[in-house]
Formats: sequence, C-alpha cells, structure tokens
Amino acid sequence: MQVKLDYGRDGLDVQIPDRNLEAILTLNHARPVADGGMAVRDALQRPVGCPPLAALARGRESACVVISDITRPVPNRVILPPLLGTLEMCGIPREKITILVATGTHRACTAAELEEMVGPNIVAGYRIENHDARDPETHRYLGETPRGVPMWVDTRFLDADLKISVALIEPHFMAGFSGGRKSICPGICSMETVKVWHGPRFIGHERSDSGSVDGNPVHEDALYVAGKAGLEFICDVTIDAARSITGVYAGSPEAAWLKGVGAVRSVAQAELEQPADIVVTSTAGYPLDQTFYQAVKGMVGALPALKEGGTIIIASECAEGIGGDEFTRTLLENDDLEAVVEKTYDPAFFVPDQWQVHELLKAVRKAEILMFTEGISADQLSRCFVTPISTVEEGIRQAIEKHGFRSRIAVIPKGPYVMPVVKGSDQ
Repeated sequence: MQVKLDYGRDGLDVQIPDRNLEAILTLNHARPVADGGMAVRDALQRPVGCPPLAALARGRESACVVISDITRPVPNRVILPPLLGTLEMCGIPREKITILVATGTHRACTAAELEEMVGPNIVAGYRIENHDARDPETHRYLGETPRGVPMWVDTRFLDADLKISVALIEPHFMAGFSGGRKSICPGICSMETVKVWHGPRFIGHERSDSGSVDGNPVHEDALYVAGKAGLEFICDVTIDAARSITGVYAGSPEAAWLKGVGAVRSVAQAELEQPADIVVTSTAGYPLDQTFYQAVKGMVGALPALKEGGTIIIASECAEGIGGDEFTRTLLENDDLEAVVEKTYDPAFFVPDQWQVHELLKAVRKAEILMFTEGISADQLSRCFVTPISTVEEGIRQAIEKHGFRSRIAVIPKGPYVMPVVKGSDQ
C-alpha cells in the first residue's frame, strides 16, 4: 500500500507491504471553521475566562504580542490582522506595538521567514523583533518558581502594558501540549531559565510526556512563569491535517488553553490494538522537520505505538542539518549517549540543547532507529546514534528481516502531531 508521509514541503510516498500493515494512525476529523478571520474576531470579542480583548486594551499605552518562530505552522496571517487591528482601534498606537518572536533557544528567524510567517504587510507595518535567549542584557529576573527555576524573561515583554501571545496547540513530547504558557517559557526566557526548566529532573519526570498535563512539572512551571511575567491574553488555534483552522481559543492563558487542549486531545489520539514491531513515521513535514533536533520529536512520539526492542523508521528532510552548533557538537563528538546524559545530572555541567539528547536517549533505549533524510550525510547521521537508510522501503526490508515475515507495521504519516494509544493501556 502506498502511504504519503509528511516530509519537507511536498511529502514522501512510501510503499508499505500489505501483509504487514497493522494500522495507519492519523488525526481524527475536525471540521475547519468557515472563515478563519471571522472566527478570530469572534473569539477576541467572546474570550474564555476574561474580558474581551478590546476591553483589556482600552487605556493601555503599549502592547507586546508574542508569536512562535518558523518551526511552528501558526496561521499568523489570519490571526494577527484582527488582533492588531483591535489594539489600534482601542488606542494603542502602532509604534507602541511590538511583535516578539518566541525563538526559545532556537536561532533567530530570517527576514524571509518573518515574511512567510506573518505576511509582507505586517512585516512592513510593525516592529518585529527576535528573542535571544543567549543575551542576558535583554532579560529581567523575576525570582524563582516553587521548583527552583530562575525566571529570566525578555524585558520587551515585561515592559509592555498589555501582554499577549499567539500560538498553535498541538501535542508536545515534554510539556503535554504546546501553546499558551509555552510562548513565554521557554519562548522568551533566557538560557538560564531554560537549562533548569528543561533539566533532568523536569524532563525525566514520569508525567513529562505527550498529552500529559496534570502533575506535569514542565507544564506547571511554564504556567507559573507565564503568570509571573504578566501574560494576560492568548489567542491560540488548532488546525487540521491540511493546516486549516479548526478552532480559536482566546482569553485566559489557562482557561482558554485548556479548552483548546480538550479539542486537540480528541483529534490527536489514535488507537491501535497492540504495539507494533515497526513504526514508520515522520517529523510532520515543513516547517518542523528542518533539523535532526526536531526529528527527535517524531522518534519519541512514536514510542507508545512500539513494542520494546522494536524498530522506528523515520523520514525527516533536515534541510538545515543536525541543529544548533552545541547540539551538533554534542552528538558528533561523543560516542556514548548514556555517558553524555549522565553528565547532565551534575549541576556544574551544561550544554545548550542537552535536553534533546535526553529525549533521543529515550528513543534509542527502546528502539532501533532507522532514518531517511536528504539533509544530512550518511556519515554524520550514523554518528547521531541512528542508522542511515537510502529509502524508507530499504528500512522496512531491514526491519522485517529483523522482526520476521509477519512483523506488524504501524504508520504515523504526521509524526508527533498524532498521539498513539494502545487499546486498553493506561497511556
């Protein structure tokens, strides 16, 4: 059977042997809204858990609107015009509105990427600035969370009278779901915050997982930081497989977000009868699959669908290579992943992006990882603790040879956007 994986911008057609195909795990149907712009305007006027945006904006002198970076397919071109228009209509002058890109610890977005993200009119008409987690001068200290995370937040956000975020709600392999509070932590926090919040005791917690909210320390501390930073209003959306808006969740950073989470959970969970021997998956295509760093999300997202000792076959374009300099060096200059992770438990040791090494180790502890990519050489890829393959079909042949003629294969075309659940499990 031919199945199309999300890969790059155009997708990748792969052949799955019919006799082995156990399940294709996809997003459940969600009806797109008829008019995205109208849905956003309605949500701004009738938010969840707080007054309308117009009521909040009146009397404010300035505003900061936080948006996600290029790695998230947020429909900003639909969301921002009515939101920014509301701010200006209520008396906040355009020159007092800052659009701050929540890069987290990622690189800055380029001019071309900003235009792709928000459209040429907004680029030309508004001040848009990238957050830089590595610049301590652009952050202010707000104390510590109850779990001891130092809160260093971008001063451009803290200095604004009205603080807003715009994001996409989707499954997240550490924080349960993206969106809401994650726009602030890690989105506009310093490296000093992120290295603790993404440290071993947080991401190693049993509740720090995809779909997990209650008792998840990654989620709870991010929410605490967002509250201390003064996040007052969010406008988050959900999207379908075609990336059309299916819901707009505006209002209180917690109440509106939780309503969106409920919608995502019902769409993203995909059940299978039993764990598969082999999972064929992706990193959800562009813009998420630009680096190996992001591809780790696809690997970890597939684990609930896989038996212990199974094989994950992942296709990820990785047009920008392995990832940031520190993450790349950590993988290429070490031959023992367990030893690298062990070092991170020493408070005196820190390497940016080390949290993703933890997540990679989760995957390779449970599975053999075979990877198809056109963005990383086979030599470099083999030093990233995965096995390069020339085609997905080659990987399937290797995996069937290992697991047997009757091996069960599950396919997750949209990778980490889907949350696999084995029937009868307590996942």
